[in-house]
Amino acid sequence: MSDSAQLHFLIVDKLEGVQRFARKLLEGYGFRPEQIVCVASPSEALQQVARQAPDFLLTDWFARQTPDGPSLCEQVRAQYPDCRIGLTSFEVDASHESRAQALGARFLLKKPFDAEALRATLQRSLEDIALRHPGLMARMAQQSGGRLDPRAGRRIELPPVALPPALKAGDAVKHDGKSRKVLAVVIRHGEQLAQLEGVAGFVAADKLSR
Repeated sequence: MSDSAQLHFLIVDKLEGVQRFARKLLEGYGFRPEQIVCVASPSEALQQVARQAPDFLLTDWFARQTPDGPSLCEQVRAQYPDCRIGLTSFEVDASHESRAQALGARFLLKKPFDAEALRATLQRSLEDIALRHPGLMARMAQQSGGRLDPRAGRRIELPPVALPPALKAGDAVKHDGKSRKVLAVVIRHGEQLAQLEGVAGFVAADKLSR
């Protein structure tokens, strides 16, 4: 593959908010829309992989699905050993960390994460790529217009896009233009939901803002 060949990113998460954020983040770093594919399940991801080899795969754990996120990573790696993978999960314990390490994942990021946690994770991953894979780092630096190039010693800055907020009881958030207090937070089917003062039922975190 030539140094100028376009890099391709595959984002796998059932939450539209996560997909939207990942796309805006990568586009904010200078990558073209056609370099980024977002799908909602591992099975959809495998269909996409059959059409286009990914250079980077970021997937949710999909604990209750078959295949799950780690199984997706195994199948992609079997076809494309050079694909770099990252995992996210609402549940992270020693067994998750062990499996992620066995897969060769660059990171396992616990959901929900804030902007600083994401920035620090990106920084560590990119510094490792720069050290171990200078050819790949050069392609990333060139295609991002230098925005993703830790070799210059710069801090990796996040583009101005909003993350779904990491919530806890007592937080103040905005919902439909009104300020509300978070009464409780639950994780249901891999999605962060908040019970708000004065609002019936639960509201998805990606529908809220600070």
